[in-house]
Amino acid sequence: QVQIVESGGGVVQSGGSLRLSCVASGSGFSIKSMGWYRQAPGKQQELVGVITDADRTNYKDAMKGRFTISRDNAKNTVYLHLNSLKPEDTAAYFCNVVGTMTSDLSRPGFSSWGQGTQVTVSS
Repeated sequence: QVQIVESGGGVVQSGGSLRLSCVASGSGFSIKSMGWYRQAPGKQQELVGVITDADRTNYKDAMKGRFTISRDNAKNTVYLHLNSLKPEDTAAYFCNVVGTMTSDLSRPGFSSWGQGTQVTVSS
């Protein structure tokens, strides 16, 4: 079973920065991609960015330039660097991991989510 844990959220002033971390722990799995999504109260969840097993990144246009995704494959960890934060960036940020279960002969695919970490940006 894959366990996803996010951390690094908090309260910052406008213009500040945060680094969010997402760690996938457990055994018997292989990661295809790790991504970040966010959801503000009363709004739909939206993509922030994704990094694949080939280290290709894909950002939503509105996030480009301020947000950066990086990956540490050895630690099964993905980071989201949030720079020049604005109040409208306030949301719960969720980590999504997509991969296959190598412990099963059929190698079924999976998509797992963390519980989220809250980012609050004050004016």
